[in-house]
Amino acid sequence: MTRLLPIFAVIATSTAAAAETFSADVWADNWFEMRINGEQVAEDSVPITTERSFNAESFTFEAERPFVIGLVAKDFKENDTGLEYIGTNRQQMGDGGVIVQIMDSAGILAAVSNGGWQCYVIHTAPLDKACEQTANPVAGEGACGFVAEEEPAGWDTADFDASGWDAAYIHSARAVDPKDGYDQINWAEQAEFIWGPDLEQSNTVLCRLAVE
Repeated sequence: MTRLLPIFAVIATSTAAAAETFSADVWADNWFEMRINGEQVAEDSVPITTERSFNAESFTFEAERPFVIGLVAKDFKENDTGLEYIGTNRQQMGDGGVIVQIMDSAGILAAVSNGGWQCYVIHTAPLDKACEQTANPVAGEGACGFVAEEEPAGWDTADFDASGWDAAYIHSARAVDPKDGYDQINWAEQAEFIWGPDLEQSNTVLCRLAVE
């Protein structure tokens, strides 16, 4: 007698998810790391400590939809004052910005950086921009206060509740002023620069997006 397979088994076989190959382009001021479902797939090849570390990165990764993109973006700071070139005539707050586009193997956009992402700032400094003009800036003193947090556990996975996170802040290309590497990428019109609420004071930003 012929044995019939359970109906649910046939359905599961026919609808099983398959891994796709995606290509990604990222330009960041100054540094980024990208994770898919909590696993790192790319990291900026230029160390954040490199002066004027402007560059674009292009890479591929495999994933099954749906998946969560977790993006860690950092602007360079010498210490928790949030300043750079401390003690020189160039002492200043740095400014950040990141832009992302991801395409599937058919060349169709799967994701771009825009207001659909959710972001959370885990390092903000200085809390008062007057710190920039301080002769001897000390983190945590006077105008040079700061807020620093650890990454929330599991923030870059599907189970994380990001309902309390803000939508990504959109910044114009003019405000970010992208430099080396940016013009080497043919960016989709839909891709926008994202960051925290302030390009200068938001120093480390976590951004996430669920891709269906």
